[in-house]
Amino acid sequence: MDVRERVGLNLQRLRREKGLSQEELADLANIHQTYLSGVERGKRNPTVTVLQRIAEALGADIEDLVSKRR
Repeated sequence: MDVRERVGLNLQRLRREKGLSQEELADLANIHQTYLSGVERGKRNPTVTVLQRIAEALGADIEDLVSKRR
């Protein structure tokens, strides 16, 4: 699995667990909703700075976004 796809799946799972819409999470992370959607779909290659903002908005660590689920 491509790392972008893994990040997207982890991001989507964490966002849904928090009960947030893409728009709500994008606002919390101070990024555009369409960019967040692209990250979730594995179509965007976010910088570590963007990953940090998303992780903080989710109350998670970057590690949670990039780790392989077992």
